[in-house]
Amino acid sequence: MWTVLASFLSGWLPLLAVSGVAVVYLRLAVKERGRRGWPMSRVIMFLMGSALLIVALGPGLDDYADVNFGGHMAQHLLLAMIAPLMLVLAAPVTLLLRQLPHRQARRLGRLLHTRTARVLSHPVVGLVLTSGGLIVLYFTPLYTLSARNDVVHVAVHLHLVASGLLFTWAIAGPDPAPDRASVRLRLVVLGVSIAIHSVVAQLIFAGLLVQVREPITEMQAAGSLMYFGGDIAELLLAVALLVTWRPARPASRPTGSTAQPPTGGVLQPTAAAPRASAAD
Repeated sequence: MWTVLASFLSGWLPLLAVSGVAVVYLRLAVKERGRRGWPMSRVIMFLMGSALLIVALGPGLDDYADVNFGGHMAQHLLLAMIAPLMLVLAAPVTLLLRQLPHRQARRLGRLLHTRTARVLSHPVVGLVLTSGGLIVLYFTPLYTLSARNDVVHVAVHLHLVASGLLFTWAIAGPDPAPDRASVRLRLVVLGVSIAIHSVVAQLIFAGLLVQVREPITEMQAAGSLMYFGGDIAELLLAVALLVTWRPARPASRPTGSTAQPPTGGVLQPTAAAPRASAAD
């Protein structure tokens, strides 16, 4: 019984969850396109990100990742870097704010202003979660344990996806965020992340210090994949930061007017901000 449940939790449940979220996003996007418009590019981004998650978590790659370290690294890149980038650039929170009724939109807006949201949206926190998790996974027995224990296996996958989403949102997310860090700080954090990934990849390639006991050919393949694949993913993230960045403009509105946060900007702590993004 436990074996069947563990197989469902680690196999079909993630696929069903990702598919369900993709369907919800698509329905909301279709409704928004019929009202005020919603970029088709964002719809494509979300569907592509969802498809990559399904590929990464599907029986084919997931089973291969269990027996080949290079396959594991390919899965790691999809879950932690490439799929989150596409999903975040699809601006799901903005879409949700536009489609929710006023009351629910206000609640979501207040949630974005909580202390927890402010902490999680800081790029340094995202760096600790992603790069710190990377170090813990490969420089402790956690990787070996995750290959033997289904619960740990699922937990590692959840961490990879969640930390990847948070880091991408903090660096280049078009969705509103409280107290958005400066572009300079975000670029510095991204540079540190690139450096950490590069060092870890080279250590994996050389088989130094890591707590992974796999054939040297697989270690070299995984290290090369992390080195070059990670660089490409983080370069795309840097491009996304520059594309979504909107310079702050001096306020020139009459007293008493309300402003909608710009794309990728800071969500102002007013009651009007969620209303501006919610459905009329």
